[in-house]
Amino acid sequence: MVIYPVVFGDTISYEDLSINQINVNKYSYINNQFPVEFILNYEGSQKRNSRLTITNNNKIIFSKNISFSSLKKSITITTNLNAQKEGLQYFTAALTKIYDEKNINNNSKNFAVEVIDEQTNILLLTSILHPDLGALKKAIESNKQRKVTIKNIQDDNFSIKDYQLVLLYQPNNAFNTIFNQIEKQASNYMLISGASTNWNLINTKNLGFQKNAINQTENYTPYFNDAFIPFYQEDINFNGFPPLKDQFGEIKLSEENQTLLFQKINGVQTKQPLLTTFEKGNQKTAILLGEGIWQWRAASFLNTNSFEEFDGFIGNMVQYLASNKKRSRLEVNAENMYPANASINIAAFYTDKNYKFDDRAQLEIKITNLETNKTISVPFSLVNNSFQTTIENLASGEYTYEVSVLNQNIKKTGRFNITKFQIEEQFTNANSRKLAKLANRTGAKLFFKDQKETIIKELSENKEYYTIQKATTQKEVLINFKWILFIVISLLTAEWFLRKYHGKI
Repeated sequence: MVIYPVVFGDTISYEDLSINQINVNKYSYINNQFPVEFILNYEGSQKRNSRLTITNNNKIIFSKNISFSSLKKSITITTNLNAQKEGLQYFTAALTKIYDEKNINNNSKNFAVEVIDEQTNILLLTSILHPDLGALKKAIESNKQRKVTIKNIQDDNFSIKDYQLVLLYQPNNAFNTIFNQIEKQASNYMLISGASTNWNLINTKNLGFQKNAINQTENYTPYFNDAFIPFYQEDINFNGFPPLKDQFGEIKLSEENQTLLFQKINGVQTKQPLLTTFEKGNQKTAILLGEGIWQWRAASFLNTNSFEEFDGFIGNMVQYLASNKKRSRLEVNAENMYPANASINIAAFYTDKNYKFDDRAQLEIKITNLETNKTISVPFSLVNNSFQTTIENLASGEYTYEVSVLNQNIKKTGRFNITKFQIEEQFTNANSRKLAKLANRTGAKLFFKDQKETIIKELSENKEYYTIQKATTQKEVLINFKWILFIVISLLTAEWFLRKYHGKI
């Protein structure tokens, strides 16, 4: 492919500073620090000093002096910022102008971080001492926003109202009052059973599950269910984890459930759950049918030389159970910030009541400019297993959006910001050097805007652009004598057989 670049604009090089790229996570937790990386560029040959500042709500929260030179044209700065306020927070990074700098539009850039308040208090109730207790506490508290309090069931100096999640470790008869409180308050909880669990008590409660347990234990090895829906969880080699020990018996589930791990007994895979979740209204429940999860944490460390994967798995489970929000059937994927003149791509995922993707639905998005209150509506298109839409030509400013499912009372709202960033304003001149390289690589030439006649002549004389016309002539005989001969012979043969048959020959 031959490319002929045409240069418009100034080709003189000027000294220029720019923030080329900002790398930052979309989310952070409140009262935590989040890292931000800035890639700064300098075009010029002199030694220049500048200052990088970051502002939030017109307040400077970070600043640093920067020095550039002909040998130091690109600098990477990394810093940690504090997430002090919940919600979507906007920040502006800016470089101070150097002497006689002509373009300062590329000296600043905006970015956004959504700060989440996820402080969670968890109560772990037990009547026995077990290594699982320490493993669970360490795994959960690997996230600084979570705190685990371990209490013996005989203690009376706690209230489950003070906690977002209650872990019941191997319940026995002493847990009867706690079960009644959980049922009355519809508290979220997770039950972990084992050899010391009293299933006779559990079976008398209306919990959505029962087990016909006998006085004999069995080892249950997990195997992963990749069709699990309630929250995203990767397979961290669950199939290679040591077995958990629990009383032998069949588990019966009477409520709608989603199973993350199934039981494998003596190498045989079953459809009996090992780890499953329930949702009833706003109450969320999980059961882990086996003790010895501390061995899983140790095995994960041996496999990866880190506790991160296992702690992340427990963290996902706790985050799901501790939330009082019911799982949404409509999820929307949109950025917090878009540059001006860019296409705004938004994707949505909608499921039916069984939480299976529903491609029959019709989705629509309404976008409102907060300054002008002007609203536009755009439908979604079905692309593979998601709904997608593209919006263009929106002016700079702050917008809110509402994604709704037509003929359903299901909606999702959010907001985003379109910055004043213009790609044309990021450059002070046309880069004729790079355009010339592009032309040479494709066997073409570089032209300037005043060489109109020259480029027309070049294109008209280039044989690669000539129109080539091909003609094909095919002649066929109107009367096909071969077929006529074949038909005549066939008719004569048939006549001979008929005459022979009737004895006339």
